[in-house]
Amino acid sequence: MRFHFTVNKDAPLVLTEEQLKKIFKQADVNNDNCLSWDEVRKVFDNLGSCIPGVRAHLGIWHADANGDGKVDLNTELDDLVNYARGLGFTITNKIAKQVTA
Repeated sequence: MRFHFTVNKDAPLVLTEEQLKKIFKQADVNNDNCLSWDEVRKVFDNLGSCIPGVRAHLGIWHADANGDGKVDLNTELDDLVNYARGLGFTITNKIAKQVTA
């Protein structure tokens, strides 16, 4: 039995772990090495979430191991990225500029 797969050139590409890490790191506008709720919300808004505030709350809930209400970029970023990857965000023109900059 053979399987034949075709690739649709117009199919959206799901953001990779590295691309999401880069996007979240760029969101740390005050350079405190942590992401606040507002910084995480802005990322989810830019990713195209229709409920970015809820996504930010849940993302921080998944990632915030020490309970300070923020995501530490050194120790907690992977959990936030895993949460975001599970949502299946795809590359849009707006996002493409962020991940290639």
